[in-house]
Amino acid sequence: MKKVLIADDKASLREMLVQTMEEKGYDVVSAKDGNEAVVHAAAGVDLVITDLRMPGLDGLEVLRAVKRVSPETEVIVMTAFGTVENAVEAMREGAYDYVLKPFSINEVELKAERALDRNRLASEVAYLKEQEDSRAGSMIGTGAAMQQVHHLINKVAPSNAPVLILGESGTGKELVAREIHRCGPRSGASFIAVNCAALSEGVLESELFGHEKGAYTGAAGARKGRFELADGGTLFLDEIGELSPQVQVKLLRFLQEKEIERVGGSKPIRVDTRIIAATHRNLKTAIVDGGFREDLYYRLNVIPIELPPLRDRLDDVPELAQHFLDKYAREMGKAMTLEAEATDRLMHFGWPGNIRELQNVIERAVVLSESDALTLADLPMDLSPFAAPESGGQSVQATPVSATSHYTPPERSTTDSGEPLTDLTARLEALEKGMISEALERFRWNQTKVASALGLKRSSLQYKLKKYCLTGNNE
Repeated sequence: MKKVLIADDKASLREMLVQTMEEKGYDVVSAKDGNEAVVHAAAGVDLVITDLRMPGLDGLEVLRAVKRVSPETEVIVMTAFGTVENAVEAMREGAYDYVLKPFSINEVELKAERALDRNRLASEVAYLKEQEDSRAGSMIGTGAAMQQVHHLINKVAPSNAPVLILGESGTGKELVAREIHRCGPRSGASFIAVNCAALSEGVLESELFGHEKGAYTGAAGARKGRFELADGGTLFLDEIGELSPQVQVKLLRFLQEKEIERVGGSKPIRVDTRIIAATHRNLKTAIVDGGFREDLYYRLNVIPIELPPLRDRLDDVPELAQHFLDKYAREMGKAMTLEAEATDRLMHFGWPGNIRELQNVIERAVVLSESDALTLADLPMDLSPFAAPESGGQSVQATPVSATSHYTPPERSTTDSGEPLTDLTARLEALEKGMISEALERFRWNQTKVASALGLKRSSLQYKLKKYCLTGNNE
């Protein structure tokens, strides 16, 4: 629920605006002067509607204080005709808009609605910029398994029920979550994704639920969490099996009460956010081991969707490979085709890294290829056929996915030290980035020499420098 602050020293006007905003469904607080307004704003609000002239701090000072603590908070100033110049100055300093007294309630309502809409969009864009786009592509696949997945998406999208997406790493769980959001009534609101395994417990709790001013060292002002930013939309919690017990408790409370509390806060905040979760882990095993709450599991697992691994939907490989070929060829300014022999080899590989690994293989081939056709010779040497029935050279048919069955991940290989092997794609990329970094240091960032030493075209090297965010004294 959006929070609005009304600041005006005239009680009658203040009370009228409070009533109007409450009738529009906003959570409203009020202040009788500028000093009180700044205190309320520091606690976190989405919109401030303030009079320009008030006892204590005036409207301009309130605006400056609000923007220092919370730059994303929108401010509308109210002013009499004789102080229009001051209102224009407020606009220069970051106010969203102003209204001249006397004004109509409809005018204030309209400007408040527009300001809050911009606040929502700005907040979403800011957070999306922080996230690495880990999507493997669009929802591609017409095989039996993916037809069942699409059927389930269409069934669950119109509801607000939690969805639990199960499947191995790299199968496209976030894409399914985005498709559910896109096909549902919340499509016009925010979709915000959080990788629960990528953040430490303390950071994750603050990111999800927000924090109040002074909640911890460095918390100079109140900050909204992802739950509030996704209000009216969808929050996708990837790798839900990695949540700490403390965060599990807070998530369970939200699912039960539709309320959250910021870190360092004590006041419940109601939010209307749909939860879609995903994991590659077997949560039932985690429950037995004491790592995951059983009551939370059943709250999340209202509608399960299982994604098949790529080795069980090899009939979709040609379409996926063509999609990635088109994507990376376009980025490299090339026009490329996929030869039949290469397609056949791609369809007879086990793909332990799933769609993400296929994407990486195609990207590498496009970057290194010297011709306008991707051939068998462009594929990695270790892309050998996997030990599975080939059905006379035909693609292996996908195993249909069930809405009620439960995903059990395969056992993972381990090294001699007992540590699990890292994802193949991640290891290859880390090795490539390390080799490029070493060459850059050796040749003092002379790109011509680096490209020659690595056997790359200069355009291919520049593409990889951008991909791996390697910046320095470029030639």
